[in-house]
Amino acid sequence: MYALNNKVQLIGNLGNAPEVKTLESGKKMARFSVATSENYRNAKGEKVSETQWHNLVAWGKLAEIAEKYLTKGKEVAIEGKLISRSYNDKEGNKKYITEIQVNELLMLGAKNSD
Repeated sequence: MYALNNKVQLIGNLGNAPEVKTLESGKKMARFSVATSENYRNAKGEKVSETQWHNLVAWGKLAEIAEKYLTKGKEVAIEGKLISRSYNDKEGNKKYITEIQVNELLMLGAKNSD
């Protein structure tokens, strides 16, 4: 049961191409967002679609794969864990961020022609 204490699984579509940085150590980091959608009928019987956006970060080999193969709109399945952190912006205000650190990445949908 310990493996389930901080585990996130999502299937969604990329909102943009990954933003990839190479750190001074040579390790790569990729940031990207994934949208998940849920469809249901409300109390009036109207069809409702809700979209949630999730911020993701991938490191090392996963960042290299994301850089090479992921493009805007691509459907992916990811598994990872929630990471929360804070920082001070330029005005000195404390900002909080929650993102998903990707441990596994699976590309879904049709293959690209390239």
